[in-house]
Amino acid sequence: MKRAFKYPAWLFGGLFLLLAGPLLLATSGSLQGAESWQTASRDSAGIAPRPEQFQEAIVQVYGARAWSWRGYFAVHTWIATKEKGASEYRVHEVTGWRRYVVNSRPGEPDRRWYGAEPELYADIRGGEAQKLIPAIYEAVKAYPYPTEYEAWPGPNSNTFIAWVIREVPGLEVALPSNAIGKDYLGNSVFAAVPGGAGYQLSLGGYFGLLAGVREGLELNILGLSLGVNPLALGIKLPGIGELGLRNTNPVYEATH
Repeated sequence: MKRAFKYPAWLFGGLFLLLAGPLLLATSGSLQGAESWQTASRDSAGIAPRPEQFQEAIVQVYGARAWSWRGYFAVHTWIATKEKGASEYRVHEVTGWRRYVVNSRPGEPDRRWYGAEPELYADIRGGEAQKLIPAIYEAVKAYPYPTEYEAWPGPNSNTFIAWVIREVPGLEVALPSNAIGKDYLGNSVFAAVPGGAGYQLSLGGYFGLLAGVREGLELNILGLSLGVNPLALGIKLPGIGELGLRNTNPVYEATH
């Protein structure tokens, strides 16, 4: 009889481990969402330099908590680019409420995602950024799922950003573990990690294992990831993301 209850106990424990983070966020009130997406803030958070203040090229990668209850589980990510001497940024992202979901257009690079504060994951400037921008444009055009969107397990907004990063040599950015969809590889099972040094295995985005210098170790179960990052002295928890002491992504601070 004891053996009969062993497996349900393991299943219950595993399910609790996966959902503990999202449940904590939901009950703590730490994520403040707007009452309506129509009135939620899309204003700049003041992170990116204004084009008139910085003439050199810029490539930045951002993320913010997804809209509504999805924010308890995942973030939405995007890439912003500004060519040398340009008067505006271009924002590259995928959204799920239009037929043509890939968007690459002028916009605020650091705007709030419907009330959620953006977080800067990578900041590359100057000559290095200028070299990356043409390849970013090409990768955006070559994205293999331009009219497809599935919030879980993908392809979605994070699948798109992970794809672009993998396709652009030198753009090595470790996306957060709660960027659900970043591990969706389509018909592939193996791929290089977005962080540049490491590999991952993924079964349709439902199950997988990732090991990279910047990412550390991640176990993906039903799209939710947990793991450790020795380089950042951090741990990764489902929904919550990475709790670490160091930034392992490229950040280049230029003098103005």
